[in-house]
Amino acid sequence: MAAIDNTRSVHHGAHFGSIFARILATVSAWNDARITRNALSRLSDRELDDIGLSRGDIERAIR
Repeated sequence: MAAIDNTRSVHHGAHFGSIFARILATVSAWNDARITRNALSRLSDRELDDIGLSRGDIERAIR
């Protein structure tokens, strides 16, 4: 008599989707930080001071 082992449930699609979602979220967060960094870098020192930042604060503000 043949036996079939059906106790393991493997769903590769869900695992791949999870990895893809994390990669997409990481890339999206990196791009958002890049856009913010560029926008803040284009501001003058006076404009940065108006929003309570200095040039040295830009990286910390992004995180």
